[in-house]
Amino acid sequence: MDHQFLLVAGAGLAIMIAASVFARRTGVAAPLLLVGLGIGASYLPSTPTIHVEPDLILAGVLPPLLYASAVQLPVLDVRRNFALIAWQSVVMVIVSALAIGAVVHALFPGISFALACALGAVVAPTDAVAASAIGHRVGLPPRLMTVLEGESLVNDASALVVLRTAVAAIAATSGFNFGETVLEFGWAVIGAVLIGGVVGWATALLRQRLDDPVLNTTISFAVPFLAYFPAEEAYTSGVLAVVMAGLLTGALGSKRFSARDRQTQATTWTTISFLLESAVFLAMGYQLPELVDAARTETTTGEITGLVLLVVALLVGLRFVGLAGPALRERFGRPTRNEQTRTKLGQFEEHLDAMTPADQREENRIAWARRRLARGRADVEFEEREPITSRGYAVIGWAGMRGVVTVAAVQTIPAGTPHVDTVVLAAFLVALITLVLFGLTLPMVIARMNFRPESADDKRDSVQALLRQVGESAIDALGPLEEQTVDGEPLDPDLVSTMKERIVPRLVAGTRELRAARPDSHEQMLIVQRRYLDAMRDALSTERSIGAYSSESYRQVESLLDSVEQRFKAN
Repeated sequence: MDHQFLLVAGAGLAIMIAASVFARRTGVAAPLLLVGLGIGASYLPSTPTIHVEPDLILAGVLPPLLYASAVQLPVLDVRRNFALIAWQSVVMVIVSALAIGAVVHALFPGISFALACALGAVVAPTDAVAASAIGHRVGLPPRLMTVLEGESLVNDASALVVLRTAVAAIAATSGFNFGETVLEFGWAVIGAVLIGGVVGWATALLRQRLDDPVLNTTISFAVPFLAYFPAEEAYTSGVLAVVMAGLLTGALGSKRFSARDRQTQATTWTTISFLLESAVFLAMGYQLPELVDAARTETTTGEITGLVLLVVALLVGLRFVGLAGPALRERFGRPTRNEQTRTKLGQFEEHLDAMTPADQREENRIAWARRRLARGRADVEFEEREPITSRGYAVIGWAGMRGVVTVAAVQTIPAGTPHVDTVVLAAFLVALITLVLFGLTLPMVIARMNFRPESADDKRDSVQALLRQVGESAIDALGPLEEQTVDGEPLDPDLVSTMKERIVPRLVAGTRELRAARPDSHEQMLIVQRRYLDAMRDALSTERSIGAYSSESYRQVESLLDSVEQRFKAN
């Protein structure tokens, strides 16, 4: 049996790699290929029966998958799109679960309302894996990518809370208690945010104090589980706790982690995410024939076909109906809202200008208020620079693929529940149909929308402008080179001249060719360069909190500073 397991694992790994390579060359989404290959592999002679425990997926696979996505998602983008993300991932998930439950129960009376709501809960959350792969390949605007990825992170938590309530109703043979459901959902959100925030902050603080990439990577492996299991024990949402821990770790990591730790973390989690996502989609296809055989004992082919088509139609319809409100508000309310915001910001600025600080504390408060003012103006400029148009909402609506959570969550419905095999098969087929339907047509839909991506020249200009700004802020913060000292001693005059003419300008410009000074002043040069680098990181953190540039510009400048830091350590 051990040899058989190793053989299956090795064959699965080979299939994942081959599917990924083929997907990159053909443009077909890798999840579609993996599901198809999984179905084909299940019909091969002498293939073993593999049953993956759903709890293993929910507790062992889903937390690291969500953490890997959350730690890479810029908090700035999540904040700016929070209203739409919350609407899609919380309100519409609950509405979809209840609506599907009511319609399915009405048309298929054999399926209880609680079980129908459970089906609605597991098919409600979208999976951004395939959509993200397609979006990156065909040039989907960054803001739309953020909405899709942010929605897929949070809607899992909403869906699992609704599923938990539905399963409890199934076990109690009773209906929903609206009051208890609201309280449970509120505690699930609040408790998860608190637990995830504490875990993210504490582990980031610990990793900051360690200068060992192996230990830091090991701790990062533990973070999603340190957030998930305590949250579940406290009857909150473990999934949301993982997302919160990931977002906080990503935000704190930009300032607290070393360049080496950030680069190691990015590579490690990209690899883990690839392996886990691929394995789940492959297992999804492999299990499908077995599910079909189980469902045939309690329902007919016509009934299951009707049920699946009904659920898919409801999902598509509800998704576009749910997006209609935000689309209309964006189209007709944004200009007025932006103008009102500008007026308020102008009044706030006049108030700040009229203030005279009496001490350092008040001066710091005014400086903080001016940064908030700058952030408000940057938000308005962002809304005007990157609005979500009707074409954008159309793409969001069509990117409704289901995947990992649907497949795993539906199998947690208690065995022995009447028609549970039918519901499990229906959820699998809904996920498969949405993967095929949206996965194959989404590239065409995006292409027809004629989005205008930011040109390479504009991207380069934005990065260079941000780099100059943080460089100038660093120079202003440190003061003239002539006034700096190392261990109480002034800098060598020749070193000051060399750094003013060559080193500092090239550091600020982001060049990779920094000429060394004389050997006897080499140590002084490295110390001063590190000072400028640290000051530039502080300035970058301040600029990121304001958000006047795109997240991609911040990422590229941070990557450049990381490469400079690595070279300093090599010296």
